[in-house]
Amino acid sequence: MNQTTLETVLDAPSLATRAAQIFSDCARNAVAKKNSFTVALSGGSTPRQLYELLADQTREFREQILWQQCHFFWSDERPVAPDHPDSNYRMTWDAMLRHVAVPETNIHRIQGEKRPEDAASDYESELKTFFRLKDNETPAFDLILLGLGEDGHTASLFPGTDALNETRRLVAAPWVAKLNSQRITLTLPVLNSATTTIFLVSGENKATILHEVLEGTPATFPAQAIRPTSGELIWLADSAAAGKLSSPTTEA
Repeated sequence: MNQTTLETVLDAPSLATRAAQIFSDCARNAVAKKNSFTVALSGGSTPRQLYELLADQTREFREQILWQQCHFFWSDERPVAPDHPDSNYRMTWDAMLRHVAVPETNIHRIQGEKRPEDAASDYESELKTFFRLKDNETPAFDLILLGLGEDGHTASLFPGTDALNETRRLVAAPWVAKLNSQRITLTLPVLNSATTTIFLVSGENKATILHEVLEGTPATFPAQAIRPTSGELIWLADSAAAGKLSSPTTEA
C-alpha cells in the first residue's frame, strides 16, 4: 500500500526549499540506517533550483548531508555527451555535484554518448552490480526525483512509447517520435520501487496537466503510472502549478 500526498507551496523558491528539506531528511535517514543514500536525479529547470540550493554554502542543507555516503544516479538521459548543454548529467554537475565533496565513484551517470541501446544495457548492468540484484530483482532507491511534462510524461516515459509496457528491463531506450530521438530511461518497475518519490511541479504552464494527472481520468498519462509498491509518493507543487486543483491532499 503506498501513500500519496500533495504539498503546495507559494512559489518556485519555496518549492526548492521544501524539496531540499525532504532530500536532506531522506539522506540522513538512509545513512543512519545503512550508511549510504541512493538517489535518482531528474533533469529540468525546476530540479536545478533544488540542486543549487543543496550545494549553496550559505544554506544549511549542504552541511546536513553526508556527501561521501551519497550515491547519485539519474532517472533518464538524452543521447548526448556528458559535456553537452542538453545533458541531464552536465546540468546536475554544474548546479551541484562539482561544488560538494562527492567521490567520483559515487557518481553513476548514464553514458548518453553511447548508442542508446548500449547505454541502457550498460546502465542496467551497473544497477544490478551496485544494488547486488539477483535475477528478476528491482533496485530500491532511497529517493527518486521526477518532473512532469506538459504532455504527462515523466523521466523519459512519453505517451505511447513501448517503454511504458516494460516489466522486465530496468532501463530502456525508447524512440520518442515527437522529439525525433531516442532517450534512455529507468522503467516503471524501478520508478515504483523507491522508498520516497517526489514529483517537482512548478509554473502556470503545468497547471492543466497537473489537474488532469491528479484529478482526471486514470491511466491516461505516463505520470499516472507512478504508484510506488510500498513507498511514499509526494507531489510537490507551487501555487501556480496547483492553480486548477480542487483537492489539496490525496491518499492511496
